[in-house]
Amino acid sequence: MPLQAYKAATARAETPRDLEYRLFGQVTRALVQASETPGNDLAARIDALDWNRRLWSTLAGACSDPSNALAAPMRAQIISLSLFVNRHSSAVMRGEESFQDLIDINRMIMQGLAGAQTAA
Repeated sequence: MPLQAYKAATARAETPRDLEYRLFGQVTRALVQASETPGNDLAARIDALDWNRRLWSTLAGACSDPSNALAAPMRAQIISLSLFVNRHSSAVMRGEESFQDLIDINRMIMQGLAGAQTAA
């Protein structure tokens, strides 16, 4: 019972920015773990890359909505990053690239989310 109360309180206290930060943290952690798995563990690699792609695809979809409150240049940059993430993920699966660029991008987004939170 106390655990349910804690979860309910957390859900009420979490802002959308907090939720985005937490989600980026979870996805980035999965990418880091996948990058450290042996190359023959395709399931872990595919799962992490797919989760990251879906996150970025969702962000791009939200940014393509004209009613999105973000400034148009910021929305365009997020859509552009989403396209890069998609292409780079395919290259990682083919063994042509590493996970590091994807991890770095996500960490930069997390820094921005954390910085905006402390500025607010």
